[in-house]
Amino acid sequence: MSARALHAARNLRKGPRMAAMLLATGLLLTGCGVAGGDAETADKAGSVPGDRASTSGSANNTNANNGGGSGSKDTISTETEVQEVIPQEIPGLGRRTRAEISPETTQAVVVTGDDQDSSDSTLQVYERDPAAGWTPVTDPWPAHNAKRGWTEDHNQGDLRSPIGVFTLTDAGGLFDDPGTKLTYDQGPAFTASGDGFNGEPLEGSFDYVVAINYNRVPGTTPLDWTRPLGMEKGGGIWIHVDHDGPTQACVSIHREQMRELLLLLDPEKQPVVVMGDAASLAR
Repeated sequence: MSARALHAARNLRKGPRMAAMLLATGLLLTGCGVAGGDAETADKAGSVPGDRASTSGSANNTNANNGGGSGSKDTISTETEVQEVIPQEIPGLGRRTRAEISPETTQAVVVTGDDQDSSDSTLQVYERDPAAGWTPVTDPWPAHNAKRGWTEDHNQGDLRSPIGVFTLTDAGGLFDDPGTKLTYDQGPAFTASGDGFNGEPLEGSFDYVVAINYNRVPGTTPLDWTRPLGMEKGGGIWIHVDHDGPTQACVSIHREQMRELLLLLDPEKQPVVVMGDAASLAR
């Protein structure tokens, strides 16, 4: 027996433990260290980016670094979604009408006629907050306008109220100033007499008035008859006390509401009246 054969025989006599060690050494030398898998599977594992087999080990390491188990905390974004607040517009006003209101104006008296040929309308006061936009500060009040309704081209005696956006700067009346912040002219020249279109008495109609700055000079008494556009374009158009009937061109509301309007109007808010039939204002 050769020396090599004698050495092998001695090793075999050491039992199955040595054989198992030799077998394990052979497996490690082949590069296959995945228990229970074949060589092909082992070669693929980790050879493709994102392969599940290759990421399982790194996931386990991550869990171990975080204390192990499913209790590890992931980074949670605490960013709160910011919702844009869109300022409210005055209901019923279209783009063209809104464009006529100065950005500096924060108070608007909106007079909405039922129809272009109707003398019935509604008046409501709005104020503008920089963030929230326009909100009503009064209920809708019943009102009257000119007998024949509304027009975009008012002329003296046409019995129609002018459509548009006009500033409000001056007030007055037969009665004493109720406490308005507008310039107020009080005197007997505001005495009204005669009858309206329905035979109703006009007495008391000018107890309180607010001049609408249509074809007039702002900053003057409502009784000023200067007409920058000419006499033929009319003038002397006011918001005044209602006499239960249509007007010649003015807007009228009940006495207690007229007084409330005078107390609300504030020159610092650059008030305007937005007036016309509903269809025209919606343009």
